[in-house]
Amino acid sequence: MTYHYVWLVWSSAFLLPWVLLYALFPQHRVAMWWASVSMAPFGLTEPMFVPEYWNPPSLFELAQRTGFDIESIIFSFAIGGIGAVLYNILARKRLEPLGPEEWHHSRHRWHRWALATPFASFPLLYFLPWNPIYAGIAAMVLGAIAAVLCRPDLKSNTLVGGILFLALYTVFLLGLKWSAPGYIEQVWNLEALSGVRIYDLPLEELLFGFSFGLVWTGIYEHFTWKRSVAE
Repeated sequence: MTYHYVWLVWSSAFLLPWVLLYALFPQHRVAMWWASVSMAPFGLTEPMFVPEYWNPPSLFELAQRTGFDIESIIFSFAIGGIGAVLYNILARKRLEPLGPEEWHHSRHRWHRWALATPFASFPLLYFLPWNPIYAGIAAMVLGAIAAVLCRPDLKSNTLVGGILFLALYTVFLLGLKWSAPGYIEQVWNLEALSGVRIYDLPLEELLFGFSFGLVWTGIYEHFTWKRSVAE
């Protein structure tokens, strides 16, 4: 079985909750667009993970021929928008600008460093002798920690957002497992990973979902100097 369109279908499936959230919660549309457009270019990092982490059959065989693929950009766009607003929507939060007293707090002298942490640390961690997925996970966790140190008000957003996105991501992974039996075993480079599987899902994918939720839940608030408050 070639599974030629599985990656395209699975990545595009994330657009369904994206469209649903966008349609039902217009107050979060700006954040969704900002986060999706910001996240989409990270789909271009796919050559760092193919084939060391996985090697999915892709549209026009782009992943195999170049390392890049269209599906990764779709995937990144969709999870970017979802991850940035999922917590605020479920917790019934709205965004408002930070007050002047928060803007001038002494800890914000590290604001730019905190924002840059997940993006700057990944290239450094990538060259360590481990699978690149661990560099990605570690960079996102470091980014989440830096964000909370800079903005303690984002602590609950960060932790709960990580759990919420992990739950959503697990549902999609289980859907992949049930709809395309054998796909995970054929596409993921399981021999290069920890070997730990939960419900036949690689631990690394679950860690990716959790760490992405950690770092991305408060990303819009952190960059735009806003905070979430009860509606």
